[in-house]
Formats: sequence, structure tokens, C-alpha cells
Amino acid sequence: MPESLTEELLELNTRLLESIDQGDWNTYQELCDPALTAFEPESQGQLVEGMNFHRFYFFSKGSGAGNRNTTMCGPRVRVLGEVALITYVRLTQFLGPDGLPYTAATEETRIWQRQDKGWKHIHFHRSSPPRS
Repeated sequence: MPESLTEELLELNTRLLESIDQGDWNTYQELCDPALTAFEPESQGQLVEGMNFHRFYFFSKGSGAGNRNTTMCGPRVRVLGEVALITYVRLTQFLGPDGLPYTAATEETRIWQRQDKGWKHIHFHRSSPPRS
């Protein structure tokens, strides 16, 4: 796999995470397939389909948008034809209600698909790591 493809996919994923941190719905929507599917803590173990579930969080008061920073730790990219899998641990830094800085970790798998207009984010699975 060419190094440039890995870099392109990591840049797209970084843009996606930045759009979440900044509450930038337009960029998030641009990067995602309208039929996006997800398993995430907020979905309570249910498979979420489409964009409406995610849109709610972008437009909710107190979402913390603009007050967060994300780091992808140990990202791995695997391309399988027209589909790419990116796995990593995501560290999200934010200020809590008490004004102090906090960091949350989540384990993420994101799937991208090469479509007519470039790569689109089509599925993700996000979970909290086990506590030690």
C-alpha cells in the first residue's frame, strides 16, 4: 500500500475528529456517507443508522464543541480494495464543569469507503477501554 494513501486516510480521519471537536456539522456531513452506521456508548448497544442520531449531539447545548482536543494514539490503517479500516485509541482532552482539564480515552474503529467523490466514512465502532 502506498504511504501516501495511508497519509490521506489519516488526514481524512483527523479532519473528521476535528469536526466533532469543533461542532462543525457541515464538515462532518461532507466526510460521512448519509447511511453511516455506528455502535457507540451513546447508542446503548444499538446499531445506529443514518445521520440524525449524530446531528442531535452537534446541535445540543453543552456539547462542549470548540472546547476539546483529540489525539489519535497508535493508528493503524488497513486497505482492503475500496474499503479502509483505521483503528486507534482516541484521547480527548476537555475542560470539565469545574474548569479543570480532563482526558477521556475511547477505542475506535472507523471504516472508510472509496466512492465516486472520494473517501466517505461509512461505519464506526467506539467503546471505552476497560478500567484497570
